Amino acid sequence: MKTSRYDTLAAAKNWKPESNGTPAKMQITKIFGENALTLDDLKDRLPKDDWKGLKKTITEGAPLDIKVADSAAIAMKEWASERGATHYTHWFQPLTGATAEKHDSFITPNKGGGAVAEFSGKDLIQGEPDASSFPSGGLRPTFEARGYTAWDPTSPVFLIENDNGIYLCIPTAFASWKGEALDHKTPLLRSMDALDKQARRALKLFDVDTNRVFSTVGAEQEYFLVDQEFYYRRPDLMATGRTLVGAKPPRGQEMDDHYFGSISDRVLSYMLEVERELYRLGIPVKTRHNEVAPNQFELAPLFENANVSADHQQMIMSTLKKIAKKYGFECLLHEKPFDGLNGSGKHLNWSMSTSKGMNLLEPGDTPHDNMQFLFFFTATLRAVFKHQDLLRVSIASAGNDHRLGANEAPPAIISAYIGEQLEDIINQLLSGGLKDSMRSGLLGLGTPVLPELPKHAGDRNRTSPFAFTGNKFEFRAVASSQSVSFPTVVLNTIVCEAIDELCTELEGKLDSADFETALKEVLVDSLKETRTIVFNGDGYSQEWQDEAAKRGLLNLRTTPDALPYLTSKKNIDLFGKYRVLNELEVESRYEIWAEQYVTTLTIEVDTTEAIAKTMVYPAAVRYLNELADAVKKTADLGLKNSGATQMLERINSALNELGDSLANLEDVQSKLKADSTEEHCFEYKNEVIPAMNRVRDAVDLLERYSPDDYWPLPVYREMLFVK
Repeated sequence: MKTSRYDTLAAAKNWKPESNGTPAKMQITKIFGENALTLDDLKDRLPKDDWKGLKKTITEGAPLDIKVADSAAIAMKEWASERGATHYTHWFQPLTGATAEKHDSFITPNKGGGAVAEFSGKDLIQGEPDASSFPSGGLRPTFEARGYTAWDPTSPVFLIENDNGIYLCIPTAFASWKGEALDHKTPLLRSMDALDKQARRALKLFDVDTNRVFSTVGAEQEYFLVDQEFYYRRPDLMATGRTLVGAKPPRGQEMDDHYFGSISDRVLSYMLEVERELYRLGIPVKTRHNEVAPNQFELAPLFENANVSADHQQMIMSTLKKIAKKYGFECLLHEKPFDGLNGSGKHLNWSMSTSKGMNLLEPGDTPHDNMQFLFFFTATLRAVFKHQDLLRVSIASAGNDHRLGANEAPPAIISAYIGEQLEDIINQLLSGGLKDSMRSGLLGLGTPVLPELPKHAGDRNRTSPFAFTGNKFEFRAVASSQSVSFPTVVLNTIVCEAIDELCTELEGKLDSADFETALKEVLVDSLKETRTIVFNGDGYSQEWQDEAAKRGLLNLRTTPDALPYLTSKKNIDLFGKYRVLNELEVESRYEIWAEQYVTTLTIEVDTTEAIAKTMVYPAAVRYLNELADAVKKTADLGLKNSGATQMLERINSALNELGDSLANLEDVQSKLKADSTEEHCFEYKNEVIPAMNRVRDAVDLLERYSPDDYWPLPVYREMLFVK
């Protein structure tokens, strides 16, 4: 019996790109930002006074004047119309994790029967999408549907092109009629304001004056590519983004030959077009390479202000998925598309920078002398120590639960890696004084033809959730499919609080001690308490699990374990104190993310059942019948048939186990009786997931023993190695 899977292989093998035979030449400096309205473009198009007003809003956080908005609206409409745009949309980020948009035309009918292109400051500043159909966690019932989008002038507007038209995207915040934040951008902007206030307060103590301090983010993006022919024949990939069944292939990533390997022509062509489109949008992508698992890759942008970087991250994800289809691929952003292989993360590189470009986490050549750096570094460690629970909550999802704790993903225990040099400096501080910084010198490679390399002061630790990497912290636990906004909100807010507390302690000591003495006392007091969060060793070892428990660190292994911490009094008070989220907004996010967890698993359960019942079971029965015929015929002929008999018994046993596991899964689901959201999450974690995994085990066993021409699903070896 020949199945469609063989047609799939032929289609994948014979795929050819549309090409005229001439390689496209990409001149980055010419195309960069051509589809984004940059500050320089606005400066050229706005009256001088209006430009100054807008710049003050963007760089200093000053309130926006309606007259400036009118001028900006005219400039945007003219720029977009010159490029062929006919519509505009308020582009926003609801709590789905994706983006949303409602398109309106620039065209307005006039009295003469014609039409004119109009776009006012009012149109720019405010939109009114329906707020009832987006996740709100109880903030907006269906009968109270009004919501508003509000222009974010700190993030550039941009154009999206289609073969049949172009439209203007205006980054906006999204709030309810009562003013509650229904999106990711609003709390992000609030947290940036809070951090700015406390960071400037601290810098004044160091006699540093700046207009504004920004949190800066550069988020690496990992992803898988799968041939479309395979994707559309895998109901689990289509419905959930990951393979819910699939036996381990003879070869996965054991050879370590994919990481940083030569990029295949088809994938490289895809990457080049992705980069071209991102450059045109003004997104500064810097790095591309093969990742560890077969058909896994990474793209990394440069640092930008946090809210611009968050917008650009959403655009990166949508561009990766959009362009993949042109090359016969599907881009998988799920954290664990393939069991047993490396998952995908989104390493969030985070720091703080002044409006003059000073990186507050830059240690310099002699960090022991750089007291300003040590202040902000200590504040960050203090923040991670006090709010390890909140950092874990910020990356909690059903998908990330599969990834954390193995295959180069960090464990669920939040700790900070700081390297030997900075650990030595902390020890010096705690021992009474700062004398020197460890030097690394040059690294000789044993032959004069190779240069001596300057050696970094610290190594890297790929098992650390939160690692200092030279002039920034890398939050490695962030999930590949999620918005970077909430993890950044958490980092901004907890570091804001830590800076506030350290400043208050320092200011209280200045009446009785000189600045340097008072500063060292404050840093020592803080580090004595918070250094338990520092761990430079192997995050996967059992020794660390035991040591972390002794230190009192949390080990929140799954989303149901982590999410309830979001609504603790400590965290509600924290967000409220700095006006990032009020109590209702915090509670709404718990409800939304808990519901998303349950909904995700419900879809996975239903899809697993459908695959097992309608694809695997019938295929296995057909093979069972064939084996039964073979056993009967050989017996009739008096031939020895122990091999066929053993295989018949094995397939029959596996089918029985599949039937039993499906019945068990249905029984487990029928007995779910939780009254609260929290209980519902734990029911799925403790009862439904194990039952679903039992079905997978039965399916995977059948895959190992079924003939290729009977098996209805593309298997791992095909999806991972056909490029």
